[in-house]
Amino acid sequence: MVGPLTLTLTPPRAGSRTGTPPPPPQLRVLFELARYHAPSTIFMDELDAVMMARGGDGEHEASRRMKTEILVQMDGLARGTELVFVLAATNMPWELDMAMLRRLEKRIMVPLPSEEGRAAMLRGLLGDRVASEGDLERVARETEGFSGSDIHLLAKEAAMRPLRRLMGELSAADDAPGGRAGGDADVRSRLGRVTPEDLEGAQRVTKPSAKQYEAKYAKFSEEYGVLAN
Repeated sequence: MVGPLTLTLTPPRAGSRTGTPPPPPQLRVLFELARYHAPSTIFMDELDAVMMARGGDGEHEASRRMKTEILVQMDGLARGTELVFVLAATNMPWELDMAMLRRLEKRIMVPLPSEEGRAAMLRGLLGDRVASEGDLERVARETEGFSGSDIHLLAKEAAMRPLRRLMGELSAADDAPGGRAGGDADVRSRLGRVTPEDLEGAQRVTKPSAKQYEAKYAKFSEEYGVLAN
């Protein structure tokens, strides 16, 4: 049996083919599809980029039309009987248009990952690459205030360090007289594990990105939302 349909609305990316918000007809089709296939979910990612407060300097007419159409469609869902669930995510809820904020019945702040959560993420990302799980537990203790995205970047940086060392060795071998780097199997065997020094180096160059907004998150949650359990 096919599960409930999930439709996603995301803001246009820099460098995308159009670079403009989806026109109202496309938005109407999206909501109509959700109603037709109910029960269904509409997921709006980076909602602050889609539904920033109206009336700002330099706001494009296409953006105003898009916001108005989304609000109209949200009202239509509220009046209808179809089981359509609207889920939205944002890192900057204080940027949202108040009309949109009123239409979101539950506003839940998801806190930054705990030490246990950070450790679980690191095990999932680097578990088979490190010599000791104790190294990951140490990193988890020392990354208070890191978001999930920060932990992902830290793990990526740590995983790249053995590769950079190996690339340097292979380059030196190729440059040496009569040298050859070896086949793919040899390269894989020489890649090595992520060392404690790699983790420490990744920590030095990866900083928490959400810490500066802690006070704003707490203030917004106190005024408009609830804390996720």
